[in-house]
Amino acid sequence: MDSANHLIFVTDLQAQLATLHRITKRLESRAVGLASGDIVRMESVAYQLHNFYNAVEDLLKLVATHFENNISDVARWHSALLQRMMQEIPGIRPAVLSFDTYTALNSLRGFRHFFRHAYEVPLNYELLMVNFKLAQEVLPQLEQVIQLFLEAIRE
Repeated sequence: MDSANHLIFVTDLQAQLATLHRITKRLESRAVGLASGDIVRMESVAYQLHNFYNAVEDLLKLVATHFENNISDVARWHSALLQRMMQEIPGIRPAVLSFDTYTALNSLRGFRHFFRHAYEVPLNYELLMVNFKLAQEVLPQLEQVIQLFLEAIRE
């Protein structure tokens, strides 16, 4: 990878991480004082969790587009992207995600899928809180694995 392309790639990843931080701040501010009966605030938190995972997926798509970009199973594209990022592709790139980060992100992916498709199903407060805490915990993990990934491709 030439230095200009590398710099653009790194800059794009850093910008997406900054986006994740902004979404996390909104998510945390919407969750202040959240109670199980507060449906409007629960929906707001769920929407921000949806946005958080979308931003994670956009970050991972940057990697996939830059290095390999051939996920052909359209029906399973979202889960395939996560699985692909956990794999090293010899001669092309190292793995991006650790197993623990993959597991946390896969749970958030499942919540995002539920949020997008369960139009008439009420939000479950406990499930919402589990995913809220998961998003808070996974951001530092994600930053760490991205940093390790960038160090590995620099060598």
